[in-house]
Amino acid sequence: MVWLLFTVAVVGAAGVWFALDPGFKIPHESAADNIVSTPAFDKRVRDYLLANPEVIVEAVQGLEARQREAEANEGQVALSARADEVFRDPDSPVGGNPQGDVTLVEFFDYNCPYCRQVVSVMREAESGDPQLRIVYKEFPILGPGSVFAAKAALAAHRQGQYTAFHTALMQAKGKVGEATVLQTAAEVGLDTVRLRKDMDDPKVQAAIDRNVALAQSLRINGTPGFVIGDQVLRGATDLATMKTLIAKARATTDTPLAKEGKN
Repeated sequence: MVWLLFTVAVVGAAGVWFALDPGFKIPHESAADNIVSTPAFDKRVRDYLLANPEVIVEAVQGLEARQREAEANEGQVALSARADEVFRDPDSPVGGNPQGDVTLVEFFDYNCPYCRQVVSVMREAESGDPQLRIVYKEFPILGPGSVFAAKAALAAHRQGQYTAFHTALMQAKGKVGEATVLQTAAEVGLDTVRLRKDMDDPKVQAAIDRNVALAQSLRINGTPGFVIGDQVLRGATDLATMKTLIAKARATTDTPLAKEGKN
C-alpha cells in the first residue's frame, strides 16, 4: 500500500508540475505522448521531485486523507442502513446492562494485541456507567486460531458463560489457539464436550460471517473497531475518548440513529 501511494503521489506530482511548467505545455495529446516517453522528460520529473520531495509527502498525505474521509462516509451510510444488525443481532452476546440507554459495540479478535490492551478500558467504562450496554461482535481476522476461539466463544454463549470465557481468553498469554481455548473453557467451568458440538453448528459460522460482512460495510478493516451511537471508531482508544463518545451518544437522543443504539 505504501508503494502504491508513493507511485500515485509521484504520478500526481509529475502531472501537477507538468501542467504548471510552461516549458512542458503540449497543445495536443500525441505530442504529449511523445514527450512523456522521452528520457529528457523522465529526467526533468526526477530532478524536480528530488529537489522538491515535499510534493510527494503532500500528495500521499492528501490521498490518505481523502481515503479516510471516503471510508468514514461509506461507514456512516452503512451504519444508518444496517442499525438493526449492529445493535440488535440476537446472535451477538450482550454485556453490561442489557437494558442500558447507550450501546457500545465492539468488533474484536482474540489474537489482536490492541484488543487486549483495550480490555481494561472496556472494563472501566462498564463499571463506571451502569447504563452502558455492550454488544460483542466476534471478528476473527488473524488466522485459524482466532476463528476457533470465536466459534468457542459463541458456543460458550449457549451455556450462559460468554462474558467469563471472553474475559479469560482476552487475558490469555501468547497466541490463542485450540489448546488455549479448550483449557480456558475448562477453567471457567464450561462443558467442553457440548462446547465442541455447538461450535460445529452452522449457525455459529453464519453469525461470524455476518459480523465480518458487517464490519466490512462499516469500513472496519482491522481490530478493534467500535460503534457508539452514530460514531464508528476504528482502532484502539483510551477511556477518556470512549467516555466522550458515550456521553455524546447519550446526549443526541433526537436523532433516529442515536435511538437505534440505545436499545
